[in-house]
Amino acid sequence: MNSTDTQNLTELLMAWSDGDELALEQLAPLVHGELHRLARNYMRRERENHLLQTSALINEAYLRLIDWKSVKWQNRAHFFGAASSIMRRILVDFARQRPRVEAGKDAEHILLDEALTISAEKDADLIALDEALQSLAGFDERKARIVELRFFGGLSVEETAEVLKIAPITVMREWQKAKAWLYCELSGG
Repeated sequence: MNSTDTQNLTELLMAWSDGDELALEQLAPLVHGELHRLARNYMRRERENHLLQTSALINEAYLRLIDWKSVKWQNRAHFFGAASSIMRRILVDFARQRPRVEAGKDAEHILLDEALTISAEKDADLIALDEALQSLAGFDERKARIVELRFFGGLSVEETAEVLKIAPITVMREWQKAKAWLYCELSGG
């Protein structure tokens, strides 16, 4: 997306925040491609026979996004950061509702970089990662948000910095620290 498209998208988001329904109509086709990319990114990490399809994830996220009447969208990165967070929440909720393969079996703790590639039973991995992220958020909300935006949302360092209103170098530093903490947490160390 070039800078003109980004500016147009930001203007439409702000107009929609101010109650302009026409802006929402113009916005929908512009955000669909990016929402599809985010959903594909999430679904690629899920098991092959996942019951939730990419289009269903997009639709559910879109419905939740347009239902937020009181949000004042700041820019494109803010919107897609929220979309990313919503998609993650949808998948985690879906995984939690699904019964485990073996009753009483705990989620397997694994490395962050391997979290979504080791096991054939990826729902347990997603739940373990979500629980670790919640623990991280308990004492460092910003690091948890950076992981969510970068790892789950696929946002760049610059986009993450824009959403969080911090410097890109801070994003990189916090991202490295968060990955190290999650590595220890997921590996049981």
